[in-house]
Amino acid sequence: MTINILIVGAGAVGAFYASRLAQVPDVQVSVICRSNYEVVASNGFSVSSPKYGSYTFVPYRTFANPKQSAESKIIWDYALVSTKALPDVSDDSEILEGLLKEGRTSIVLVQNGLGVEEPYAKRFPTATILSAVTIVSAAQTSHGIIKHNRWTRISIGPYLPGTTDESTSNAKIKLASERNKEFVQLLQAGGIADAEEYSHAKLQMVRWHKIAINASMNPSAVLSGGSTNNNMSMDPELYIHLKGVMDEVLSTAPKVLGTPLPKEFATPEAILRSTQKNTSGSKPSMLLDWEQGKKMELEVILGNPIRIAREHGLEMPRLQSLYALLRMAQENRDGAASTESKL
Repeated sequence: MTINILIVGAGAVGAFYASRLAQVPDVQVSVICRSNYEVVASNGFSVSSPKYGSYTFVPYRTFANPKQSAESKIIWDYALVSTKALPDVSDDSEILEGLLKEGRTSIVLVQNGLGVEEPYAKRFPTATILSAVTIVSAAQTSHGIIKHNRWTRISIGPYLPGTTDESTSNAKIKLASERNKEFVQLLQAGGIADAEEYSHAKLQMVRWHKIAINASMNPSAVLSGGSTNNNMSMDPELYIHLKGVMDEVLSTAPKVLGTPLPKEFATPEAILRSTQKNTSGSKPSMLLDWEQGKKMELEVILGNPIRIAREHGLEMPRLQSLYALLRMAQENRDGAASTESKL
């Protein structure tokens, strides 16, 4: 039976994973594009990778907007969302209205941050939601041109709040676990060897672990005037700062989740040693957004962790400082831009 997958947000990450899933027999991958629609509709994506080589990925269908994909009448098995999570700007769960078939379509969220699942769970309470955390170095250097730079890892688990790893009898839990396993197997069949299957509880810990990286590196790159992760990790004072933020996040996570940090998870020291070895010069996504005048993922990377911690009676002063400074910097920048546009 043919499996139909819809990619919502065909930027670098979405297009890269779409191109790998499309390699699997009996899988049809379609995409919803935005600014790159005309190029992709005409030529598909040109992908280059040190691991997978150079190839062209032509989506089964290319849509300019969600309405077109709904009008196609295709029944989607998976809707993979890889847009930036900007809850202070819009509720992206609305994009999926009219696209999901009850009991058939599973939502896969490949997004940064904490709390990204909630809007989808509220809007589609009966839908199966798979939550994914990825580390992938990929960029869309121009419309339709995807450059994959290094190895890729993606961890996926069913979103089942209120359950434990021992909860296996509920039908919804069983279905979500089965869909999760199938999607991980599809990624592996597409050549993503480091696609890993997790439980709900462990996946949420993975999200907190990645927050330790994103919440330390991304804001600091902006506030230090455009530093790369490597440059920051090599600076003695910034090294102390980055490690302090990571320690704060990773000491808070077990208190919030009620489970210890898995021993196999990299320590802040190990993360920083790896960063010191990465001389690619790549910039964090938040820095790229800042330089391009775009909204940054402040809420899901900084604001939500702070609010979740406070709900448990915990404060995160290092994170709070970064959040307060960057939120005001963004407001001032956007206010200045708005004033200039009126002159």
